[in-house]
Amino acid sequence: MADSKLVVPELNEAETMGTETARFEELLLQASKELQQAQTSRTESTQIQPQPGFCIKTNSSHGKVFINICHSPSIPPPADVTEDELLKMLEEDQAAFRIPMSLGEPHAELDAKGQGCTAYDVAVNSDFYRRMQNSDFLRELVITVAREGLEDKYSLQLNPEWRILKNRPFLGFISQQNIRSKQRPRIQELGNPYTADSLRLEEGPEKPHLNLWLEAPDLLLAEIDLPRLDGARGLSLEIGENHLVMGDHQQLYHLDTYIPLRINSEESKAAFHQKRRQLMVAMPLLSVPS
Repeated sequence: MADSKLVVPELNEAETMGTETARFEELLLQASKELQQAQTSRTESTQIQPQPGFCIKTNSSHGKVFINICHSPSIPPPADVTEDELLKMLEEDQAAFRIPMSLGEPHAELDAKGQGCTAYDVAVNSDFYRRMQNSDFLRELVITVAREGLEDKYSLQLNPEWRILKNRPFLGFISQQNIRSKQRPRIQELGNPYTADSLRLEEGPEKPHLNLWLEAPDLLLAEIDLPRLDGARGLSLEIGENHLVMGDHQQLYHLDTYIPLRINSEESKAAFHQKRRQLMVAMPLLSVPS
């Protein structure tokens, strides 16, 4: 199995880090860029023209920020659940419900007073957008998810206070966006039938939620939810050709999962996302699944 040093420091760590920790973070950022570039070149994509919906005004330390909430039928819809079911899902696990979105690049604009500002276009599924128009709850949820998505993607810190512009569905212009031509195949809870800790005692470490999917034909990604942890310190991760084992020194979590794919453990990378409290693992495959 691969060395447990696969786990590297947090993606968003504010505190001072030692020399070795900083080196690991630098390696992680480089690996993340390489993976992102590789995914972009491999992923089939198509160009869409989102339709305007409504515009949100907020700000960051750099000035005014406007978010154009748009829609397109080409973007897949989220799971079809009632608001009561959704509320229950969010109370039990905030990561259980996902809203597919396309986050556009920032573009410089002028506001109503002729002052410079930045605008972003965020597109959701058209049918879901129409449903959202009749629900304050869904509208606020989409705005929250869009804000968090932009903060993560562009390393922003947006003001949590916002307002919807009246009689102005968008600011500036809405650019075309590239999205995946095919939805990535998601494999929920792949480890469940094979986990060695499935019969553990209730007093033992908790088995964390695992979300696993093929991001590209030869790249497997995993998200492991660890809401009780504040950072990566004390985490251990071992990856074999078809096995993943994770634990922590506090013995709060333990995951021992068989993965029915051949993994390149030497090239695998992992990082702890501090805001989401998730361990994210990128695992190149030795052979492409048929």
